[in-house]
Amino acid sequence: MNLRILLPTEVFLDQTVSRVVAETENGSYGLLPRHVDFVAAIVPGILTWAGMDGHEEYIAVDEGILVKNGPEVLVSTRNAIRGPDLEALQERVAEQFHNVTETERRARSVLSRLEADIVRRFVEL
Repeated sequence: MNLRILLPTEVFLDQTVSRVVAETENGSYGLLPRHVDFVAAIVPGILTWAGMDGHEEYIAVDEGILVKNGPEVLVSTRNAIRGPDLEALQERVAEQFHNVTETERRARSVLSRLEADIVRRFVEL
């Protein structure tokens, strides 16, 4: 099978794999090469796959869509972080989450100032 993980700005991964395990709204699904074709909404979690040598690798993914069509497995998501093992992946996800939280906090602060300025100018009118 060919696993492709698509982000809004790039192809994050394009690799030949022997199996894929993804977390969906209805539970985890394991995909093998002759698995029936389907579409599923994936939830934030860990996407696991095994290369042709049987070695497992992990990617933390945001919510998105998984499409299995013949030998192709396409995953479309907003964010993905790759890690060599689960412990390293957990650290990278925590770091990324902290960065996103800080950016969101700054954005909310700017929006609050803009809203206050709009209200003040409206009252002046």
